[in-house]
Amino acid sequence: MEEKFKFSVSMCVYCKDDPEWFRTAVESIMYQTLIPDEVVLVVDGPVGKDLEEVILEFEKLDIFKVIWLKENKGHGNARRTGLENCSNELVALMDADDISLPDRFEKQIKVFKEEPELSIVGGNISEFAEEPENILGFRTVPQKHEEISEYLKKRCPMNQVTVMFRKNDVQKAGGYIDWFCNEDYYLWNRMFLAGMKFANVPEVLVNVRVGKEMYQRRGGKKYFESEYKLQKFMLKNKIIGVGDFCVNVAKRFVVQVLLPNKIRGWVFKKFARSEKVD
Repeated sequence: MEEKFKFSVSMCVYCKDDPEWFRTAVESIMYQTLIPDEVVLVVDGPVGKDLEEVILEFEKLDIFKVIWLKENKGHGNARRTGLENCSNELVALMDADDISLPDRFEKQIKVFKEEPELSIVGGNISEFAEEPENILGFRTVPQKHEEISEYLKKRCPMNQVTVMFRKNDVQKAGGYIDWFCNEDYYLWNRMFLAGMKFANVPEVLVNVRVGKEMYQRRGGKKYFESEYKLQKFMLKNKIIGVGDFCVNVAKRFVVQVLLPNKIRGWVFKKFARSEKVD
């Protein structure tokens, strides 16, 4: 009999999350071709009555473990709490307003079975507004560890909402640490420094819900300062050299600080997204 790989799903939910979008997100992981053994849900601070009712509805299911935080701790800290409370070695991440494709987990487990040396497996995403059919673009990422290692020097090489990873490996690298808008990229860098192996499935695994103005909002001084600090970390740890550091910082300064919102939105859609999956 083939070995069954047990795995957990870790989710976080916040006060601004839409109750029905949250329900759809949960249902997308409950009706998979491979069902998780456990869903760990971190409620990061107080939520409204409607959202609370949906959470309580799912909490009645044996598969669910709900952690209620009295105060909002922030994305990185909530992710850390979720991971600490997962019972299984393999953990998949899920956001509270996205939609996992029905065979997402089956595809990721297949890769872990074929390549047991891997620490993390992600995939591509589609980004949609209002309805999943209204796709604004795709974010495609490299597949093999060597390609991912090179891509890491310029941009985030994993779509966080798609990843499944080994809990122990993530914790060995320090786990999630709060870092404005870049908790994931910071973690991937530390895992890379620890010699861990990456892979991405060459298909869309998650449909990500975004607003029509989402691409325009990815800027501002605070956003740039977070990116700048991360580039300094990468330079200090010799992931990148001085040349790459200067180029990366210059590009981010232009896009995130100098460009008006509408032009920034156009740049993101033109150069950071594709119209189809390669």
